[in-house]
Amino acid sequence: MALLSAMVIAVGLAVLVPAAASAASCATAYSSSAVYVGGTTASYNGHNWSAKWWTQGETPSTGGSGVWADQGVCGGGGGTTPTPTPTTGTCNYPNWVAGQTYTTGSVVKYTDGKYYIAEHDNPGYDPVISTWYWDPYNCTGGGTPTPTPTATVNPGGFVVSEAQFNQMFPSRNSFYTYAGLVNALSAYPAFAATGSDTVRKQEAAAFLANVNHETGGLVYVVEQNTANYPHYCDTSQSYGCPAGQAAYYGRGPIQLSWNFNYKAAGDALGINLLNNPNLVQTDPAVAWKTGIWYWMTQNGPGTMTPHNAMVNGAGFGETIRSINGSLECNGGNPAQVQSRINAYQNFVGILGTVAGSNLSC
Repeated sequence: MALLSAMVIAVGLAVLVPAAASAASCATAYSSSAVYVGGTTASYNGHNWSAKWWTQGETPSTGGSGVWADQGVCGGGGGTTPTPTPTTGTCNYPNWVAGQTYTTGSVVKYTDGKYYIAEHDNPGYDPVISTWYWDPYNCTGGGTPTPTPTATVNPGGFVVSEAQFNQMFPSRNSFYTYAGLVNALSAYPAFAATGSDTVRKQEAAAFLANVNHETGGLVYVVEQNTANYPHYCDTSQSYGCPAGQAAYYGRGPIQLSWNFNYKAAGDALGINLLNNPNLVQTDPAVAWKTGIWYWMTQNGPGTMTPHNAMVNGAGFGETIRSINGSLECNGGNPAQVQSRINAYQNFVGILGTVAGSNLSC
């Protein structure tokens, strides 16, 4: 697969929120080195600002990419995100309904009993899967929501710690966050969570080794060869290429390309990627989900999914076949195969387990 380019383009419209008559306490001061997820609040130039989606290094303002929403004038130096004053009553937001249109700011109760707020207009996407469109919220008395920052630790016990992830990818692009990866795990709970502890670690290492090869060590986010871009539109498909003929180039940790793959991944994840392919290069969780989607569901040019190859004992070599087939396997490009194997052996070592057999294809 072609290498991906490092450019990440974030787009959006600013939302102005009038200042309250009485200034709220200021949230923790904005830091250009900090990572902010949707719903996180920071103070800057005497105003509180709320991040509408993942961002790092973008100074709060109402112009530019519109990542930040102005929450109004603040004062009093509270130093923490203000919590709305509870009122009487209990949360009574409506239940989420699949397929029902929701506008930005809508709050719903999901089937797990938790509440979520729409960060973007959407046609009823699943709040747990489509995390670019929804953020989790806690309800304080009276139904006033307060944002809950996205955790960077997988509550299900992901076999790769953040420290190990950073060790594997010391020069990675800041777009590829550990939090985004952990967030994406909910889309396919069986990923790196099937079989013995050894098998789970081997699968995680195999996935990340292939990702390492595809992105130059998680450096590149989109495909560099722009000459390929118009090639990825299959006009024979009934749905065509609504985002534009050159819009379906490779993006993400495992290159997602072609209009039919964007549609298939989007349908599976509950995200309209056919019309919004740029989500794969602007939302880390969406990017990671498309990579895990391919890993868990697609045979590619092989005979089984990479997930099945690892949990059923076919070995790491079979994952290479499922990703690049004869372009690398059966003597197609032994140097590329060895590059993947080297990364896999390095990663299983970091995870404290063994590589197993059948490493080559």
